[in-house]
Amino acid sequence: MEALEAIRTRRSIGKVKPDPVAKETIERILEAGVWAPNHRLTEPWRFFVMTGGGRAKLGGALARIALQGEADPGSPENVAKAESARAKALRAPVVIAAAVTPSEAKGVIELEEYGAVFAAIQNMLLAAHALGLGAVWRTGEPCYGPIMNEVFGLQPKDRMLGFIYLGVPDMTPPEGKRESAASRTQWIED
Repeated sequence: MEALEAIRTRRSIGKVKPDPVAKETIERILEAGVWAPNHRLTEPWRFFVMTGGGRAKLGGALARIALQGEADPGSPENVAKAESARAKALRAPVVIAAAVTPSEAKGVIELEEYGAVFAAIQNMLLAAHALGLGAVWRTGEPCYGPIMNEVFGLQPKDRMLGFIYLGVPDMTPPEGKRESAASRTQWIED
């Protein structure tokens, strides 16, 4: 698939079939991620690929986060809440967690480390699309807290930046809509 076509036609695909995805295909997607631009070649990304029962790691973390601060975690309502959160990890046969581990080397700007991982995520989404797979990048408050860091063995300075849910599409991609670049661009010339 031509690069500009992939950029224009990629969509978030939130509904995928339970069919397994070949390990070689997942590896190709990960390789696309590591070719993202990163200042000073720090390669600040860390990926965690979860398939099959491995998705329970994410499900357990989501359940713990859902019950955080609840006075009675064993109440029927909270048990249902935890199970609903746990089930989110099973929405796709493959989940790739992407985290940033910022370099502490002199001259490295932490914000640029985050940007590099975001670029890696975009590369992986484009690669999945080019390979005929559906993917959606999910983020949100549960990603960023200490429980997620603990579950994935990340240090306090590290951050989980999202989860790529990946599989064979089971929906028609929505039509893409964007404002023109011209509407968001200011040309500064002589």
